[in-house]
Amino acid sequence: MTIDKQAYLEQLGQQAKLASFELAGLSSPQKNQLLQAIAVSLSAAKATILAENAKDVAAARAQGLDDAMIDRLLLDDARLDGVISDISNVISLADPVGSDIDSKRLDNGMRLSRRRVPLGVIGVIYEARPNVTVDIASLGLKTGNAVILRGGKETRLSNLALAAAIRSALVSQGLSANAVQLIDSPDRELVSGLLKLDKYVDMIVPRGGHKLQRLCAEQATIPVILGGIGICHMLVDKDANLSKIAPVVINAKVQRPTVCNALDTLLVHQAVANEVLPSLCQQLQQQGVRFYGCEQTLAITKTASLDMQAATDDSFATEWLSLTLGIKVVADLDEAVAHIRRYSSGHSEAILTDNIATAEQFVNQVDSAAVYVNASTRFTDGAQFGLGAEVAVSTQKLHARGPMGLEALTTFKWVALGDYTART
Repeated sequence: MTIDKQAYLEQLGQQAKLASFELAGLSSPQKNQLLQAIAVSLSAAKATILAENAKDVAAARAQGLDDAMIDRLLLDDARLDGVISDISNVISLADPVGSDIDSKRLDNGMRLSRRRVPLGVIGVIYEARPNVTVDIASLGLKTGNAVILRGGKETRLSNLALAAAIRSALVSQGLSANAVQLIDSPDRELVSGLLKLDKYVDMIVPRGGHKLQRLCAEQATIPVILGGIGICHMLVDKDANLSKIAPVVINAKVQRPTVCNALDTLLVHQAVANEVLPSLCQQLQQQGVRFYGCEQTLAITKTASLDMQAATDDSFATEWLSLTLGIKVVADLDEAVAHIRRYSSGHSEAILTDNIATAEQFVNQVDSAAVYVNASTRFTDGAQFGLGAEVAVSTQKLHARGPMGLEALTTFKWVALGDYTART
């Protein structure tokens, strides 16, 4: 059956806007009670959710999707429990809505403040991660926002099951199920239509690859939060404690290589490269990592029996999302920073060093959403930052940057309290 796509989107938008007015009137205890009901509903539906996810995974394998995509798509007991547990984290967070950012008394006697309020309706377009359905819903509802979700076709059955449980919880709390709506059609025209639904939708968040990000940036008539693409770097400085670097590098690359905060390129100061690279690469290879190295890296590791290919501009510009690592030997901090500026997506960068001045220079010169000193890039995450679940990791600079938690889903209004004050 064919549908009138514009009419369908208009209906979604109207329903979401009406639901957002209802949500804006909820107190913090009411919103927390709703989130608890969602956690209970998801737990009760676990068997159904996992069964539907298994169908999605089987279909993805049959279509020849790569291991990285399968990993993003997969929900097992542990992962689903983690997704549900994250709702409790969001419940425990302070509700920013209604708080005053600042307040002052003007010369005319009026008290002026900026008060946090919900954005209204948030549209989120994402690909193969079904956990995003729950993350967005919980964060959106906690901040009084209605959400319109459009997941990837690979996760269609999983998302339908997750959304059904969430919508059931909304109804159980006497609220409109339309506070969380899912576009379940794979029709790409619906994405283009959603991007132009500015009469109802207040912000678009694309969570996906470069093509999706550019599509949204070029077609949307709604403010778009760009991000989620991570070409992440780590510099082993000449003043690093070499006895401590391996666990950090391995963690950044290996712990979960299919995510945006995983390490893509390792930069090594030439003063320590001969000492660092052969052993470190052997340890990484034992974890399944393969390499693209610069000329100096190839020369240093040529006797180490590594799965090492020559790096190119294209390889250094690649977000691997797999057990692949680029390696470049740099002459100094300036060359490292220049490389990062050329290839970074502005997501996460790190330096390993015991030199305080070098660390401070790195932090000041590297213009990314998250910059680490002596820590793994894997920490760029809403939960790890104490924000609860995240909507996305923004790599742009306006409105929100880095992991987007509750405050990033609010705006503010000016509130002025006078005593029947007229302007003179």
